[in-house]
Amino acid sequence: MAESFDQLKREIRACRVCQPHLGHPVRPVVRGEASARIRIIGQAPGTRVQASGKPFTDPSGDRLRDWMGVSEDAFYDERAIAITPMGFCFPGLDAKGGDKPPRRECAPLWQDRASRALPNVGLTLLVGAHAQRWHLGTQAAKTLTETVKQWRLHLPDYVALPHPSWRNTGWLKRNPWFEQEVLPELKARVREMLNSLN
Repeated sequence: MAESFDQLKREIRACRVCQPHLGHPVRPVVRGEASARIRIIGQAPGTRVQASGKPFTDPSGDRLRDWMGVSEDAFYDERAIAITPMGFCFPGLDAKGGDKPPRRECAPLWQDRASRALPNVGLTLLVGAHAQRWHLGTQAAKTLTETVKQWRLHLPDYVALPHPSWRNTGWLKRNPWFEQEVLPELKARVREMLNSLN
C-alpha cells in the first residue's frame, strides 16, 4: 500500500535537516494530493517562493504554465498537479546573486518516498539537470541540452525540460527545436493527464 501523501507532506513541511546550513529560516514548499496525475520536479524554491510559500509564483512559473498550456488555476489544482522539487527549501544565493543548487540532503530523504506516495502520476516534468540526473539515472545524457533533445526516449512517463527561468531565454533561442517539437507534445500529454482526472 502506498504511503499517504498527506502524511508525507506534513513530514516534509516539518523537516529542519538543512536549517544549520542556511542563513535563513527553512520553509519547505510542497504541493499535491495522492490523486495527482502530473508531477513537477524542479530545482528548489527561489527568493519569491521563500517569501510566498507557493511554488512558481514568479516569471519562471508564468513561462512553465505557458509551456504546459494551463491556466494558473489549473496549475495550482493539487488534485491534479503535485510539485515536489529536488530541494524543498530555498538554498540561498551564490556570490553572483543566482540561486544555489538544492541542498544534497533533501533528495535522498524525500524523492523516492514522494514517488511511491503519488501512485496516480502518469506524467512527470523533470525541470533542470538536478531532477533529470536523479530520476533518469543512466538515461540522462551528459548535458541538459542532450537530455532534453532525447525527449522522445522518456515518453510517456517523463518530459525533460530546461529551467523556465528568463535567464534561459538565450538557450531557447539557440535551440528552436524545443519550442517547435517538445512543447506541442508536452501540451498534448498535459491535456491527456488532466482530462483523465474527470
